Amino acid sequence: MTCARIPTEYGDFQLCYYTNTLDKKEHLAFYRGAVHDAEDVLVRIHSECFTGDVLGSKRCDCGEQLTLSLKLIAEHGVGILIYLRQEGRGIGLLQKLRAYNLQDQGHDTVDANLLLGHGADERSYDIAARILEDLGVKSVTLMTNNPLKISALEAEGIKVKARLPIEGTINSENKGYLFTKAQRMDHLLPLTAPVFPHDSQRT
Repeated sequence: MTCARIPTEYGDFQLCYYTNTLDKKEHLAFYRGAVHDAEDVLVRIHSECFTGDVLGSKRCDCGEQLTLSLKLIAEHGVGILIYLRQEGRGIGLLQKLRAYNLQDQGHDTVDANLLLGHGADERSYDIAARILEDLGVKSVTLMTNNPLKISALEAEGIKVKARLPIEGTINSENKGYLFTKAQRMDHLLPLTAPVFPHDSQRT
């Protein structure tokens, strides 16, 4: 719909506001540099996490991933952060808080979602692919620990040339959560050591 310049501690970015007819939500692209017709653009697809992104919750690594992504984009000079309104892996803030209560009772993050009648992860990335197409990106280096994001983008016709790990701090509050993501959701975290074909060494 529109874009505007946003000055930040990491430099000037453009914030673009998108509407769509699929989920009726308002998604955002926050980018820096010349991304149109660019190859190997550094991209982070970040799902909304009010508790982590805004409140600094230590129950997850989302806030740290958001900050680290912006720092890496600033250092690189060109990159995009797509902010998808998919709170709580797609179940919404209310249900996420209920899931937190179940986790405090001893259930892991996957079982908590299932007990509430949801899938372990209800997010989708087709809108992110459309945003990347709209911005004119030719190929991306994806900042992610989640191989599902790579396969989802590639299924939508986006070329993923490489994966860049985006790891937050492991603490006593999020260790179980991260372990569950690694063990039950195939996230590529230092708690395990899987090999993924898109991994690349970058400095």
